[in-house]
Amino acid sequence: MNQKPLKILVVYYSLHGSTLNLARQIVRGIESVEGCEAVLRTVPKVSAVCEAVENDIPEQGAPYVSAEDLKNCAGLALGSPTRFGNMAAPVKYFLDGTASEWLGGELIGKPATVFTSTSGLHSGQESTLLTMMLPLLHHGMVISGVPFSEAALMQTQAGGTPYGASHVAGHDGKIPLSHEEQQIAFAQGKRLAELALKLAKD
Repeated sequence: MNQKPLKILVVYYSLHGSTLNLARQIVRGIESVEGCEAVLRTVPKVSAVCEAVENDIPEQGAPYVSAEDLKNCAGLALGSPTRFGNMAAPVKYFLDGTASEWLGGELIGKPATVFTSTSGLHSGQESTLLTMMLPLLHHGMVISGVPFSEAALMQTQAGGTPYGASHVAGHDGKIPLSHEEQQIAFAQGKRLAELALKLAKD
């Protein structure tokens, strides 16, 4: 009897497409693992205008993430562009709204990983990844990085860290993912899915 595949949630925010391109490589890595299925979701923008509201369905890209997505996932990959060495406001706003999931322990024991995109090589990739981990630790998630057994970590001349996949997009956000950046994101997604399978068996 075939069991339903584990749903691994990939949540991202992307203004110019770079973080989305990393998310797509993570999805590929997840779906390379038998028994796992990637669920791609985004978060809405936030606005300083109090009356501004987003449509329930985005005009383009993945659907918005929901509480049900979090509840039903077996693992989470969370991605954001860097904003002054930290995650972007829409991702922080999304995380700040997960108090009920925290109270209910919905994410305890599930594996999680983080990824980011920046304009430059020294634009806060690692600090962004580390700050993104903090709320996930509060949720009781099991944080997964990218071990140095992944050869692309030692070969990359652009993005890529042991804390998670990253990309150097350039000041205009138009530099495509390097081969190594793609490899690292793929490996990260695959590792997340493999961990989810192992934890689901326990």
